Amino acid sequence: MNPAIADIRKDYKLQSLDEADVAANPTEQFTKWWNEAINSNIDEVNAMTLATVNKNGLPSARIVLLKGYDENGFVFFTNYLSDKGKELAHNPNAALVFFWKELERQVRIEGIVEKVSSEESDEYFASRPIGSRIGAWASHQSAVIEYRQVIEQNVKKYTEIFGDEVPRPDNWGGYRVKPVLMEFWQGRSSRLHDRIQYRKENDNWIKERLAP
Repeated sequence: MNPAIADIRKDYKLQSLDEADVAANPTEQFTKWWNEAINSNIDEVNAMTLATVNKNGLPSARIVLLKGYDENGFVFFTNYLSDKGKELAHNPNAALVFFWKELERQVRIEGIVEKVSSEESDEYFASRPIGSRIGAWASHQSAVIEYRQVIEQNVKKYTEIFGDEVPRPDNWGGYRVKPVLMEFWQGRSSRLHDRIQYRKENDNWIKERLAP
């Protein structure tokens, strides 16, 4: 073991998390923490790890961006034919993780994924910068390409085809992660962290403390 790596550690001392202080509903609790994260000027506050499982049972994870949430779930957008899109088509179970290091906080979410409506995908796609809209056509996400120029050539091609009126590709849109479990983690000293979990049973949320 590399001691230079093994010796890296931080003692968390900013805040605590008590059962009496959290909301009865995990979405309300997320909103509370989300607003505090927004007000803390965290860079890429909406960045979250998305974990999926492929058809061989192997896990895969990457960073995606949260684009909206409510009582029904957490929404992100991507290419349906990307690796994550194919994995979600095979197995709709997924997990999300937010890590806001400035607040010494983490939120874990496990749930079932479904596509958002075409109308919702159209609305968000139309709000994107034109370069991002062209990029959705230019990149066959996760496919092997020979060199960078392939993308640049595709950008030129679709810019000439569409001009300023870029429609949403059929293979691009949103997913909603509908949570069945949410855990709120607050770093504490000596690795004795606070962990409050919400677990869904039927239509009810069961609130529990987990050992660190």
